[in-house]
Amino acid sequence: MFKVATLMLVLGVTLAIPSDPYSQPTYKAEPMPYNFAYGVKDDYAGTDFGQNEDSDGNTVKGSYNVVLPDGRIQTVNYVADHYNGFQAQVSYKGEAQYPHEYGPAITFKPKYQPSYNPQPSYQ
Repeated sequence: MFKVATLMLVLGVTLAIPSDPYSQPTYKAEPMPYNFAYGVKDDYAGTDFGQNEDSDGNTVKGSYNVVLPDGRIQTVNYVADHYNGFQAQVSYKGEAQYPHEYGPAITFKPKYQPSYNPQPSYQ
């Protein structure tokens, strides 16, 4: 009886030890559909970009666009899933424009000037 109990104890401990002690526990959640979109257009700063994305829980489809420094609009349409991975199609709209004259960088003054002007104290 003692041999059987010892054998059962050794077998139980052996089965309880994970096969890969360094593996992380995995969390498998149910797929959740979602969609979102955003856009930014600031003529003052010259910023114009946006993105939209839809998912049925398994496949993600979307696109994003940005105005490049040379004036063209770059659009990326993409599809991603666990079988095919990330697949993107990149397209450009417009002609690249390069200035004939180069000058200092364009800077913008802030619209709001704080009224607090700290003065250094000399001791």
